[in-house]
Amino acid sequence: MDAKDILGLPKNALPIPQEKKSRPPKEPQRKPDGISREVYMLTGGVAPLMPTVDTSQLKKRPPTDEKVTWQWLSFTNSARKDNLELYHWVRVVNGVPPTGDYPFAKYNKSVDVIKYTDEEYEKYLTDPKWTKEETDTLFDLCERFDLRFVIIADRFPSSRTVEELKDRYYSVSRAILTARAPSPADVSGHPLVKETYNAKQETERKRALSMVLSQTKHQERKDAEVLAEAKRIQESRLLSKDAEEPELPSAPDVGTEHADRTGLPDSVSPVAATPTAATDNVTTPASLRMLRVYLRSNALDQMVQAASASAGLRTIKRVEQTLQDLGVNLKPKVPTKAVCAEHLELRKEILTLLNLQKQLQYKEAEGSSYRDGSYAETPDTPKRTLRVGEQDRPFVPEPLTFGGDRVGKRDQKRKGPGRSSDAPSSPATKRARKLKADG
Repeated sequence: MDAKDILGLPKNALPIPQEKKSRPPKEPQRKPDGISREVYMLTGGVAPLMPTVDTSQLKKRPPTDEKVTWQWLSFTNSARKDNLELYHWVRVVNGVPPTGDYPFAKYNKSVDVIKYTDEEYEKYLTDPKWTKEETDTLFDLCERFDLRFVIIADRFPSSRTVEELKDRYYSVSRAILTARAPSPADVSGHPLVKETYNAKQETERKRALSMVLSQTKHQERKDAEVLAEAKRIQESRLLSKDAEEPELPSAPDVGTEHADRTGLPDSVSPVAATPTAATDNVTTPASLRMLRVYLRSNALDQMVQAASASAGLRTIKRVEQTLQDLGVNLKPKVPTKAVCAEHLELRKEILTLLNLQKQLQYKEAEGSSYRDGSYAETPDTPKRTLRVGEQDRPFVPEPLTFGGDRVGKRDQKRKGPGRSSDAPSSPATKRARKLKADG
């Protein structure tokens, strides 16, 4: 007894194992040049996440004909006016020291501060709040410290705020530029003239910034809660406003109903909705009114779809074809508010024109059908044409027997339609004929 007897399984021969298909041997991947064997075995040839140096540059060696040495040499800086000579280590190739200016001299940038004369000051720059000595000191410090007004306010002899110093410097510079220009239009694009400095606004900005920076964590949390509540209230108001606006009822499909009644094809049927009803639906979609920021091109697409909702696919294609014939792009290249409004207005006018053309075609087809006389006046209950053999026959009374009985239906069926006998046959006549035949 074995396991099959215990489990009640049939004693069959072992199934013949299927031969496994031999897989083609994989070609060994060649290790790239410039990568060590250990690194390649760890990565398995997978590309690294971060960009690496080109493998061709890993084992690049400097040419053998260059001999590089480092020497302690002196240098001068062109940004300095005192010709100070300093020393630093310099890379020397083949014993030839580098020539040229100091590399960091290009970062020596200075601000061009406007200068004025005594005559210009007396004529254009007098101010009761400022003396000439204070104005001269201010411009000297601006030139020395490159308009770093925090440092200038620290070095200024009298107690002046940073905003007062800025206001005096920019007002004097603007007045000098305007006085020296041939006309005000020549300097209208200059930054000092175009962007005027507002000392009151700057003071208010710094005060508000200091209040925000001096807030505690508790005050910041309260402000965040207030802003979140205000945002929630605004969104709920927008939703309630959209819900209160009644939806415009869709116009009935008058063209299809009239076509079914008259039996005319759809090509000559009038437009389903009037041009006014088709264009009144072109308003800002509710999905866009919920958003604060959106692309005007996307809004234009949705408004075009809303305007063409009542028109068929064939009418929409005709509108687009008309735009192409007029040389107008289907989508404005510069979708500003004015351009999008004019584009929508042009689509409305084209749709109105196509609707009027369809109505004109329908009216012309209806008028031609009346002129041809295809519609004859018929009574409400038409008469049925009588066939042959159904003409009116004269009324003939049914013959009666002596007993008052009617002639049987079988005798009537034997007679053809329209036949009538001169005298009805009676039993007495039949008996006389029988006796005559016997005699």
